Amino acid sequence: MTAMTSTQTPPAASLHTPVIGWFEQHARDLPWRRPEAGAWSVMVSEFMLQQTPVSRVLPVYEQWVARWPRPADLAAEAPGEAVRAWGRLGYPRRALRLHGAAQAITERHGGDVPSEHAQLLALPGIGEYTAAAVASFAYGQRHAVLDTNVRRVFARAASGVQYPPNATTAAERKLARALLPEEDERAARWAAATMELGALVCTARNEDCDRCPIASRCAWRLAGKPAHQGPPRKGQTYAGTDRQVRGRLLAVLRDSVSPVAQAALDAVWEEPVQRARALDGLVADGLVEPLADGRYRLPLT
Repeated sequence: MTAMTSTQTPPAASLHTPVIGWFEQHARDLPWRRPEAGAWSVMVSEFMLQQTPVSRVLPVYEQWVARWPRPADLAAEAPGEAVRAWGRLGYPRRALRLHGAAQAITERHGGDVPSEHAQLLALPGIGEYTAAAVASFAYGQRHAVLDTNVRRVFARAASGVQYPPNATTAAERKLARALLPEEDERAARWAAATMELGALVCTARNEDCDRCPIASRCAWRLAGKPAHQGPPRKGQTYAGTDRQVRGRLLAVLRDSVSPVAQAALDAVWEEPVQRARALDGLVADGLVEPLADGRYRLPLT
C-alpha cells in the first residue's frame, strides 16, 4: 500500500477484513453477544452500557434479565422496581426509560422488541444510537452505530485526529455510513468489531497500536499522532457534585421496602441547599415520589 498523507482516508474495504478478523479472534465473551441472547437482552445491555463500563454492567445485567427475561415482565412491575434493580450503575433515568420502552413494546408490539429501525426509534427513551445498535446487534441489519469508542476509532483511522468532537457531528455520521460494508451481516459485524477495537485497543488513553490490526493504515498514526487541537475534552467529575448527592439519596430509597422519612434522607449529606436541590431534581425526574405525610418512595406509576 502506498504511503498516505494525514488528509487521506484509507479505503473502507481495506479496513473491513483486518478489523473483523481481529474481532473474531479477540472479542470478549459477553452474554448479550451469545447466540441465545435475544433482542431484549441486547436492548437491556445497550441501555446499561451507556456511560458505564462492562465490568460494572455485567452483574446488574445478569440479575435484570433473570428477573425480567421479557419486556412484559418488566412492564408489569412498578417503575420504582426498575430504579431499585438499577443499583449503582449511575444515570438512573435510564432505568425509567427502559421501563417505559418495555411498556411500549408490550402494548404496541405484543411483547417482542421490534426489528424495524423506525419502530425502535419510536419507542420512548430510544435515541438514534440505541435504535441502530439494537437493529444491528440483535437483527443483523446494516446501520451506522456510533458510540464513543467507534467515533474515536474513526477519528484516528480515517480522519487523522486524536479525538472526535465532543458531540456527534453530521460529518461523522456521513463518514460512518461511507465506511459501512454493503452486506447486512458484514456491516453488523463491522459495527461490533469497531466498538470492541475502541474499547480494548484504540482507547482514549494509552492506545496500543502494536495490537491494532489497522495500525499500518491509521491516518493519525501515519501523521505522527498529532496532539488534539479541538475544544477541551469534557472531564467527568463526581465527588461533591449533585450527582453524588442524588446517588446517596437514591441508595437510601432503594434499600428500603417502605417509604422513607425526610430525616433519613437528611442524614446522607450535610449541606442542606445542595441536598434539597438534589432531592427536588430526583422528584422532577420521576425517580422519587413525595407522599402527603412528608415521606418519600420510589415511583409506583
